[in-house]
Amino acid sequence: MNPQESSSPVVQAEMLIRRPVEEVFDAFVNPEITTKFWFTKSSGTLAKGKVIRWEWKMNGVWDKIFVRDLEVNRRIVIEFSDRTFMEWTFLEKPENHTFVRIEHYGFDSYNVASVNRAMDSMGNLTAVLCGLKALLEHHIRLYFIEDQNPDILVQQ
Repeated sequence: MNPQESSSPVVQAEMLIRRPVEEVFDAFVNPEITTKFWFTKSSGTLAKGKVIRWEWKMNGVWDKIFVRDLEVNRRIVIEFSDRTFMEWTFLEKPENHTFVRIEHYGFDSYNVASVNRAMDSMGNLTAVLCGLKALLEHHIRLYFIEDQNPDILVQQ
């Protein structure tokens, strides 16, 4: 599915990360790193054709995702169980920097519920990229995602 051809909301978040593309790509593929800035648990490393379970303990939710495509250090495309898609592109920049773009698309239509889900996704993806930037550039774990629901105890 090409998000530009969609008649539904398309979310886009992007940021420059001052780390080599291999390191930034690995942060999304390797759950030992991803759990430090996004979800709390994963059933495995991302690989093309695999089904992976991601959990967000702080929200009491989980999802099974299907890895539709994976080009090392260039691109990842996953499909969520709600039939929406998320695509990461990694652009290598000078001085070992990486520009990351994340798109979330495939929402039902431009109805109120879909627009609200897209807006929620935009906020979450922005927090994910900020958390990633702090982790990789400054070795600081910010707990952006975990702290969105402070009423649920999350063991660190």
